[in-house]
Amino acid sequence: MNHEPDETRPTAYRTVPLTAGLYLCAVPIGNARDVTLRTLDILASADVIAAEDTRTARKLMDIHGIPIGRRRMIAYHDHSGEATREKILDAVVEGQSVAYVSEAGTPLVADPGYKLAAAFRDLGLPLTAAPGASAVLAALTVAGLPSDAFHFAGFLPAGSAARRRALEALQDVAATLVLYESPKRIYGLLTDLGQVLGESREVALCRELTKKFEEVLRGTPEALLEQLDGRSLKGELVVLVGRRTGAELDEDAVQQALRSAMQTMRIKDAATAVAGATGRPRRDIYQLALSLKEEDD
Repeated sequence: MNHEPDETRPTAYRTVPLTAGLYLCAVPIGNARDVTLRTLDILASADVIAAEDTRTARKLMDIHGIPIGRRRMIAYHDHSGEATREKILDAVVEGQSVAYVSEAGTPLVADPGYKLAAAFRDLGLPLTAAPGASAVLAALTVAGLPSDAFHFAGFLPAGSAARRRALEALQDVAATLVLYESPKRIYGLLTDLGQVLGESREVALCRELTKKFEEVLRGTPEALLEQLDGRSLKGELVVLVGRRTGAELDEDAVQQALRSAMQTMRIKDAATAVAGATGRPRRDIYQLALSLKEEDD
């Protein structure tokens, strides 16, 4: 998500002793004051600052009055290779603390950092997280769709054919789907959503999260396309798609979900989980579970 801080009043931070290791720090997704005090402390104290975008990291630190001084800054992004990872690994091996921040939000959540974190785990080097802002959780909070179970799929393929295949693989997921999308591709995504998942699916489109003009649009894919007609959107978007309803699921799909749940749960718990996921009455699902158990026995 694009980082566009809109408040500039400095926030107090402390310089605290840090042990050698990699600190994965969440940063704001829009409002600069959503940064945590712990992240500010780490940015103020780390020996090395690694960032997806060093310019954005500098801007955030300037806003909160954190001097970079003579500390080294390392750019680490999607196109960084092994050599850059080695620099960060070597710094920690030499006893230094490294703060890593993505452009906005939480590292590794549709952002760089996975290979870096995996390398630290493989080598047994210290690694910890300083949690905070996340566009996924912010969108789930304001969208008004069920949040008891959700599936984050990030950015789907840009091409329509590949995107449709990705949506087909997601159509039976018994959870709210959370996607990221860019303004120029949102019309194609909504069109494919309606044609692949069905026009009855409820969709929430979240934009400008935590910013002055935050907006949440709700409706079917077709209704949202009508609402967006003629509008010029900015920034990346979070799109949430309601789960498939019980009416849409055929009996085989419900039985398959129930059999799968019964492999790891008691019958009552499996019935409760599947009923919640499908929207069907728990009593009906429980009776179905008993019938399936008798068949299997």
